[in-house]
Amino acid sequence: MSNQDDFIKGRGAQINPKNQFLSQEYVREFAEGIDDWEQHAPKTTYLENNSSSIASKVESPDVPMEWSVNPYQGCEHGCIYCYARPTHEYWGYSAGTDFESKILVKHNAAEKLKELFESKTWQPAVINLSGNTDCYQPAERKNKITRAILKICLEYRNPVGIITKNALILRDLDILQELHKYNLVQVFTSITSTNEKLRLQLEPRTSTYGDRFKILEILSGNDIPTGIMNAPIIPGLNDVDMHNVLKRASEAGAKWAGYTLVRLNGPVVNIFQDWLRKTYPDRAEKIINLIKDCHEGSLGSGVFNERMRGTGNVAEIIHQQFNLYTKKYNFSEGQLKLSTEHFIRKGGVQGTLF
Repeated sequence: MSNQDDFIKGRGAQINPKNQFLSQEYVREFAEGIDDWEQHAPKTTYLENNSSSIASKVESPDVPMEWSVNPYQGCEHGCIYCYARPTHEYWGYSAGTDFESKILVKHNAAEKLKELFESKTWQPAVINLSGNTDCYQPAERKNKITRAILKICLEYRNPVGIITKNALILRDLDILQELHKYNLVQVFTSITSTNEKLRLQLEPRTSTYGDRFKILEILSGNDIPTGIMNAPIIPGLNDVDMHNVLKRASEAGAKWAGYTLVRLNGPVVNIFQDWLRKTYPDRAEKIINLIKDCHEGSLGSGVFNERMRGTGNVAEIIHQQFNLYTKKYNFSEGQLKLSTEHFIRKGGVQGTLF
């Protein structure tokens, strides 16, 4: 284990690599000439982003969602493995510490979603919150954009799926209960391990694992359809925790379970390897080789239907373990079908009539 004094405290990424789309960058040439260099103590800043639209159509055949809605771009949770990091480069920032410290806030998200639902071209379908970045990240506590989005979903009775690592979702229990009356909501909680020391390194600004299991307990206790995502599995790092995660999730009331294998894309390859070698220098190369074994010699894959599950012996062992544990703890094999029949268009006309 490396000396944590060398780390950027409270952040996942330990570097801020150059944006591949920019020809210029800021660099630190003389350390003694800068007293407060951002790389050592990046403070979170929030930037206005008034998007012209809010819902994105999901075209990937191996992603079980139709529409994705993300009220924030960038994520302060700082999960080192996050596949969404490269998207920050499209906004002119780095996928490293910029991704978790420069957060774009879509204050008009609920308004844009309402416009979408009022459009006669909209065919009621499940929208998914946190398809890219967590809708309950710390910025949500003040902005309440996710809460406003849920209110719009309830107003129009449009179904919504949520995945989060943050116990802030319990703040909106009242709306979730109302949505559930019409079979309009399902919530998945992402839990990667039961080792709290690992969480602080892997996902530094997320809710504790204990609080995430409480999400499952409270939501299931209120009959809200609740599931667990044990994702991503990083062989050699958190794969040994799969049994405990799924066992505790089942005891907490989760009815569905899923997992994915870690896949490193674009700049995340270097960001993750830098973090891994600084955090676990004694086993970094072993973990890297295990990941490569799951992706045919690469650290990630873009092949649909393989990129999430991987290939090879290591991936197959993980897959078999998941199947064994989900059967042992009676997780449902089928997906919950949320209702679109209650959708109400402007003026109170049922959406199914169009």
